[in-house]
Amino acid sequence: MHKHQHLLPIFVALCAAFALIDEVDGEYLIGVGSYDMTGPAAGVNMMGYANIDQNTAGIHFRLRARTFIVAESSQGARFAFVNLDAGMASQLVTIKVLQRLKTRFGDLYTQENLAISGTHTHAGPAGYLQYVVYSVTSLGFINQTFDAIVTAIEQSIIQAHNNLKPGSILLNTGDVENAGINRSPSAYLFNPPEERARYTTNVDTTMTLLQLLDSASNRSIGAFSWFATHGTSMSRENRLISGDNKGAAARFFEDWFTFSNNSLSTRNTKFSTIENISTLRNKAQKIKATGGKPCGKTTSQGFKVRKNDGSRFVGAFCQSNVGDVTPNVLGAFCTDTGKPCDFNHSSCNGNDQLCVGRGPGYPDEILSTKIIGERQFEKAMELFSSATNPLSGKIDYRHAYINFTSIEVQLNESTVVKTCPAAVGAGFAAGTTDGPGVFGFQQGDTEINEMWKRLRDLLKEPTQYQVDCQKPKPVLLSTGEMFVPYAWAPAILPIQILRLGNFVILSVPGEFTTMAGRRLREAVKETLINNGNGEFDNETHVVMAGLTNTYSQYIATFEEYKQQRYEAASTLYGPHTLSAYIQEFKKLAKAMATGEQLGGTGLSPPDLSSVQLSLLQDPLGDSPPPGKRFGDMWQDVAQPKGGSFKKGDKPSATFWSANPRYDLLIEGTFAVVEMLQGERWVPVYDDDDFCLYFKWNVTVDNGSLYGLATIEWEVPEGAASGVYRLRHFGSSKKTKDSPNEYFTGASSAFTVS
Repeated sequence: MHKHQHLLPIFVALCAAFALIDEVDGEYLIGVGSYDMTGPAAGVNMMGYANIDQNTAGIHFRLRARTFIVAESSQGARFAFVNLDAGMASQLVTIKVLQRLKTRFGDLYTQENLAISGTHTHAGPAGYLQYVVYSVTSLGFINQTFDAIVTAIEQSIIQAHNNLKPGSILLNTGDVENAGINRSPSAYLFNPPEERARYTTNVDTTMTLLQLLDSASNRSIGAFSWFATHGTSMSRENRLISGDNKGAAARFFEDWFTFSNNSLSTRNTKFSTIENISTLRNKAQKIKATGGKPCGKTTSQGFKVRKNDGSRFVGAFCQSNVGDVTPNVLGAFCTDTGKPCDFNHSSCNGNDQLCVGRGPGYPDEILSTKIIGERQFEKAMELFSSATNPLSGKIDYRHAYINFTSIEVQLNESTVVKTCPAAVGAGFAAGTTDGPGVFGFQQGDTEINEMWKRLRDLLKEPTQYQVDCQKPKPVLLSTGEMFVPYAWAPAILPIQILRLGNFVILSVPGEFTTMAGRRLREAVKETLINNGNGEFDNETHVVMAGLTNTYSQYIATFEEYKQQRYEAASTLYGPHTLSAYIQEFKKLAKAMATGEQLGGTGLSPPDLSSVQLSLLQDPLGDSPPPGKRFGDMWQDVAQPKGGSFKKGDKPSATFWSANPRYDLLIEGTFAVVEMLQGERWVPVYDDDDFCLYFKWNVTVDNGSLYGLATIEWEVPEGAASGVYRLRHFGSSKKTKDSPNEYFTGASSAFTVS
């Protein structure tokens, strides 16, 4: 991951970019922040695939909340944009974050000028959304997941606020090659041919990047980019917490900037040794496992390779109109025959579960994640290094809460239509090629068999109004009419526009398909130009931030809705959902262009925290087997036949351990690779590294269940020759109510040559 020596020309361009900063005046106050939001890593359902069997069992790399704030002055107009390594934003998360910010900052950050956007990873813990349909497979609400996310957002905003300083922002755009394809191409073809003819591809390939520059130090402090591709490189079978391809891109970008700022060598080359490999092997053979030892609550933080002191470069990869875009770019194939799936229904002889998309590293999903992450990272690095277009102009924002269940939409002078209460169709149950759904359904189904109708009606039979309103969608679940034990789906949604000079962000609470996103961006831009008295022009750049501030599933075009593939079947508010968004966003855009301050709609979404159900049980207390301590070895590193591990090998060690839910070790680590330097062990990789895996499971020993933590290190190409060992940190409780006890242990040493 750190072996980008072939990118020397880009590094030279980066130096040129630093020199350019001298020529750019500090137009704004800017600040960035980042904070660990990694949730429970054992036994908690993952958010995204709605697979009840997909529960966390370790960490591939950590999840983070990344924030940038831009302001005109210390008390002037400002906005904060937060990018989450999460499936999506949550209305309840937004509500609680705003409450905390009000306590600390008063009215400086409000629902008007705060945007919280998810990357759409499908490999993060679930249980943090307040509506029933999003918490069924997680067995309800999970406070530990929720608190980790809320705290991380709050702390990243505090960090960014405290870091505010004079600076400038550069804008750049470019095309990302082969990082996403359309997973519903047959639905895309339903759009008018004259509209499709305006575009060369059926997905948006543009990445838009902002580079944030500190005027005083003449250095970049961060970069935020927007590009549409799903966070589904990791499959529905994955059990390791991961930021998926966008989280990987962020890790690669931040490490490239941090560790390669002065040279393109890898970060631990400075630890290389002049001792020959034979001497190193002899030294390693004498160093045995330490056994489990007690340590402090924050001890693992001292072993982090990237210590979060608030001054680190922040690189964020944000989501856009991702609805029909998959990172599984090789296409979808039948698992039984190996042949391409049916074009219209994405099934194999009528079976949706056999049709699965393939990433570029197929069949290795981690390799696919790495490749798609690298494609985004390398384009961002190129844009970052060549950015020369400074933003200037006012900061502004508009926000409104809208009840999307009954909007009257003026399509033309004589036609008025309405949106519907939320509902999902049969194609929703079929899933997608990224994650197939329930057997017996196909994408494109416009009928529901009688058995499923009877099962549906046991929950809630849709009203005739709903059935008619949602046509041609066959209503599988009328979630907008279901309120037991509490609301199943949102009704009141936030929409928002943020302006930074001639750069505009549209905060949308869902997943727009490619064409739906294009239509909304164009409508907003046209409205700004037509009403802005010259403030906006064709150079105005509009991006869409998907899955922002809350979540309301998909938004397909009216034409795509007719086919009822997954995205259309998941367009909650009926066939005119997109038209409603365009109408309401044009109102915000006109108000922004004319300087009108909106009075508000008088609506606000509910806070359902008091009625949340939670069926997931807390860990009840762990103990190691008799005669063992947590941190002792269950299985030490198996020394290779040749005596040393090579690049690409995977040394691993397994420790007796406790459930990682006892303490999430926020801004700490469960796993460390240490390298021997003289007489001192130096941490060189931790569980926020792409090459290091922390895995947790249980084993049976004499009829009792015990926890095991496995640390596996895929030796990267950039690792220096030397003596290494693997270290584990954890926390335990003897009983549910006893205090946490923290422990650590290290494996025997081994060599890498």
